[in-house]
Amino acid sequence: MPKMKTHRGAAKRFKITASGKIKRSKAYKSHILTKKSAKRKRQLSQLTIMDKSDSKRIRRLLPYL
Repeated sequence: MPKMKTHRGAAKRFKITASGKIKRSKAYKSHILTKKSAKRKRQLSQLTIMDKSDSKRIRRLLPYL
């Protein structure tokens, strides 16, 4: 059986925590930032934990992480 390939796009976007949860960054932080408040931009820059229902799909893309 050959080795499975890691989905490189997913590997750049997601990290696995020590307990096995998946960390992701938030969307809407790349452009049109003038109309967004400082508080909103600050909160968008923080990492968040992926929802449990989506985690199974992401784990299939990252077999060795």
